[in-house]
Amino acid sequence: MHTDVLIVGAGPTGLALGIDLARRGVAALVVEKADKLFPGSRGKGIQPRTMEVFEDLGVLEEIRAAGGTYPVGMIWQDGRQLGEHHMADPAESDDGPLGPWMVPQWRTQEILLSRLEELGGRVGFGREVVGLDQDADGVTARFASGEPVRARYAVAADGGRSAVRRALGIGMTGETVDPQPTLVADVRVSGLGREYWHLFPPAGEDGGFLALCPLAGTEDFQLVARFPQDTDPDLSAEGIRKVVAARSHLAAEDVTQVRWASDFRPRTALADRFRAGRVFLAGDAAHIHSPAGGQGLNTSVQDAYNLGWKLGAVLGGDAPAALLDSYEAERRPVAADMLGLSTRVHRGETRRGAATSQLGLGYPRSPLTEETRPAPSGTVRAGDRAPDAEADGTRLFDIFRGPHWTLLAVGPDTGPLPALGVPVARLAAHDAYGTGVFLVRPDGYVGWAGETAEGLTGYADRLGAAAQA
Repeated sequence: MHTDVLIVGAGPTGLALGIDLARRGVAALVVEKADKLFPGSRGKGIQPRTMEVFEDLGVLEEIRAAGGTYPVGMIWQDGRQLGEHHMADPAESDDGPLGPWMVPQWRTQEILLSRLEELGGRVGFGREVVGLDQDADGVTARFASGEPVRARYAVAADGGRSAVRRALGIGMTGETVDPQPTLVADVRVSGLGREYWHLFPPAGEDGGFLALCPLAGTEDFQLVARFPQDTDPDLSAEGIRKVVAARSHLAAEDVTQVRWASDFRPRTALADRFRAGRVFLAGDAAHIHSPAGGQGLNTSVQDAYNLGWKLGAVLGGDAPAALLDSYEAERRPVAADMLGLSTRVHRGETRRGAATSQLGLGYPRSPLTEETRPAPSGTVRAGDRAPDAEADGTRLFDIFRGPHWTLLAVGPDTGPLPALGVPVARLAAHDAYGTGVFLVRPDGYVGWAGETAEGLTGYADRLGAAAQA
């Protein structure tokens, strides 16, 4: 079988990339070792920046309908409510869609898969990659069963234990964030309200922390329990019921169902490289986070969003293959920063808030970023996320939406604009943008900025911006 892009792994990363490529008309095949989608809640927090990505990919309304806001924490002791605990700093006003938003990971993946299939894509389940061979023209993937697949490029989105990363010989550098093992499970519980995220601090003989968070859009709670170092948590229904009874005022029988359970030791790790020839690493295959702060799934989806438009441009003949070099140059520093943030949140050194929203992330030092204004009049510079605004009664995000670049002129003195064949938006004024001309990338970041359009055509030609209209 032949395809343009082989995506290994049908988690949020692989599915988001599959959607982005499908809407660009790129032939892509997503393969997954398991026989079905991941069944647990694990990555349940969707940050504001990822909500913006999901809006562009066409799944925002489904994500909104499937989830809800985070509840306030409630601290319990000896069966009594001691008081509320706010898990994050108050949200600062911003121009992004709703978020953070809670959707259990299994439901997010169902929504992404449905969108992928709507666009004509598909996932090959039960297909385990056991080897990869590369040459100058492409990649050949071998499977435990079935025929090999030949692709022009491949993407490893197969998780923290990535078989593709190991086959490529790419190492990971990291550390243990917390030596204490953590159990996470999706459970049904009776006798506990859903208006709070219930927190049970260590007490009594068991001496372990327990949290039960109502999962928005479901009847389930996500259970999180920490254990002493060198403990092997009992993942059976009986073992989980014992933990709940020992650490809370609930009885063992109040846990009526255990729908999924897993355990892990929080750690952080960053791949030494995000690319080997024609194979790219994305998501957990490239970076492993502590779950604190909700950065893992979000950083992973944005890997896919960064890589998708670049693969589409190169495979469509609109941009040189060298454009793909910018993927690692842009995403590896961001992943390193997010790993540090997750670790600080885990250790209580930083609270969830503006930094974890990911709205402030950008690519100011990217080889794709050109800021030509000597003194920008606003706060938005080349490399920054392009914020939303209203242009002649239309949202900028509605103009940005889709696989194209967008030319934005702000202010009365920007001069004539070149005919790039891309959508054009004009603003009379905007505090964030100030004044100037901005060429906004397909992933919503400002690639080029100038007081006028002088020099813009050369940049657009170099990156194929006009050809991708």
